Amino acid sequence: MDTIEILNQIINDGINNNASDIHIEPKKDLLQIRYRIDGILQNDTKIEKEMHLPLISRIKILVNLDIADSRLPQDGRTNHGNVDLRVSTLPTLFGEKAVLRILKRNQTLLSLNDLGMLTEELEKYKNLINKKTGIILVSGPTGSGKTTTLYATLKELDARQNNIVTIEDPVEYVFENITQIHVNNKTGLTFAKGLRSILRQDPDIIFIGEIRDLETAQIAIQAALTGHLVLATIHTQDAISSICRLIDMGIKNYLVSATLLGTISQRLLRKKEGGRIGIFEVFNLKDEVREIINKKYSKANIRSAAKFTSLHQNAEKYIANGVVEKKEVFRVLGDGNA
Repeated sequence: MDTIEILNQIINDGINNNASDIHIEPKKDLLQIRYRIDGILQNDTKIEKEMHLPLISRIKILVNLDIADSRLPQDGRTNHGNVDLRVSTLPTLFGEKAVLRILKRNQTLLSLNDLGMLTEELEKYKNLINKKTGIILVSGPTGSGKTTTLYATLKELDARQNNIVTIEDPVEYVFENITQIHVNNKTGLTFAKGLRSILRQDPDIIFIGEIRDLETAQIAIQAALTGHLVLATIHTQDAISSICRLIDMGIKNYLVSATLLGTISQRLLRKKEGGRIGIFEVFNLKDEVREIINKKYSKANIRSAAKFTSLHQNAEKYIANGVVEKKEVFRVLGDGNA
């Protein structure tokens, strides 16, 4: 097979096996292909090292990257049939590595009831998203299902009576009645710049793909203060850490307590029967916690006043019900007190 056929085969294998990512990794004497399936890298395939440069060059051509530059990381996007591919290249000891993220455009969106939230968490979360103004943060590491949760949330909200606007990097699913913006740093369309324009578009609900910096956080706070419901992801390890992250970014304590409705943290666990299920902790901010943020702020003080079921505690319920194995919980969450 030629280079094009080999790359197509690699991508098609990933799609057919429901992989989320394809890793094309150069080693000293060979090229290793691995697929992330249900959160685990597997299907280790090895091909001749001579195919490394032709494959990387072909990938770069597909996503309009500089094939002459192998010294700096690059990223881009393309499509392959009915899927979108987000591509990242990285210089390594033995040559450039490429990772292809597979985004299925026509996949069926999950509903909130299908995410894996237990009854208490689901009720608390639905109470949060029924608010008309404020900020809701969903946290967790890369690949923990944050975007899936927020897409399910957008599906739940009424787009016919609300002007819902999203700014994402990238747009992973197209909604019929929602205005969606794709971040493009090369043209200067950043999260912050896009958000300023969104606020002039008479929005009711704003979805921010990720709060990464102070400027984006400040605009999100301003949007909440002026009567909008803001949904966003943020990279923290647990629900309480999301509060601390905003303050560490430079948001004033009183603004956090005034605008933040609640925070959610989540992970994905492999089920015994195959596939994955989400586990969640949902933290609704009460007056006692808002008072601590304003006057006695520390993570320890917030944790002592917080009343919610933790990730570990909810994972223990799944273990008890035979849904997941204990070793899987340890793999994802590490040790913890349930």
